[in-house]
Amino acid sequence: MKMNKVVLVTGGAQRIGAEICRCFHHDGYNILLHYNQSETAAKSLQSKLCEKRKDSVRLLQLDLVANKAWSPLLDFCHDQWGRLDVLINNASSFYPTPIGKVTEQHWDDILGSNLKSPYFLSQALAPALREVAGCIVNIIDIHGDRPLKNYSVYSIAKAGLAMLTRSLAKELAPEVRVNGISPGAILWPEDQARISEQTRSTIIRQIPLKRQGAPEDVGRTACFLAHSAPYINGQILAVDGGRSLS
Repeated sequence: MKMNKVVLVTGGAQRIGAEICRCFHHDGYNILLHYNQSETAAKSLQSKLCEKRKDSVRLLQLDLVANKAWSPLLDFCHDQWGRLDVLINNASSFYPTPIGKVTEQHWDDILGSNLKSPYFLSQALAPALREVAGCIVNIIDIHGDRPLKNYSVYSIAKAGLAMLTRSLAKELAPEVRVNGISPGAILWPEDQARISEQTRSTIIRQIPLKRQGAPEDVGRTACFLAHSAPYINGQILAVDGGRSLS
């Protein structure tokens, strides 16, 4: 009997993470859906996807920033469906940190979710990925290359994640491929008040395609990197409508 491939998506309960789960599920993968506090959203998505394919989504609740024990996650993945083919490092903290108001807690939280946890997750799960010639896809951000004003800690963390992507692509090859996706204007922050309508219009004008992207654009790109791009390694694909050209 053919065994479904398995993907672990961190921060998979909502927004872009949820769409990544939907896209991989549509392509026949079983989903390990990680969440921290979004239990209701995680269970709702699990229920909807399992209606389409029974027992195809299982949940992992974990505070990635506070976690100190990474090695048990390897056993967890093996205990679910006996394999892990793809790791999507998507979980992220995002909020303003203007210079002069940054605390060590801000630093530890944002670096923890955006850089530390992808590193240690990748290290812990590399043996499982090696077994099946799997891959890692890191969700980065255009602001890892072009800093966002008042978001210095976030921009630093995403820049680090870009370097982590390239470093692991060398270190884990040839068994495991590692790539990244750098989304542009896909979703506005959940706190809509953070970005004015005028700012949104300015951002859209800077995009050659003159429109906002959709979470599915990121989800389909992740699927492409996972199972349709066997000779792409160490690359970061901009999914930004051409904004990075400006």
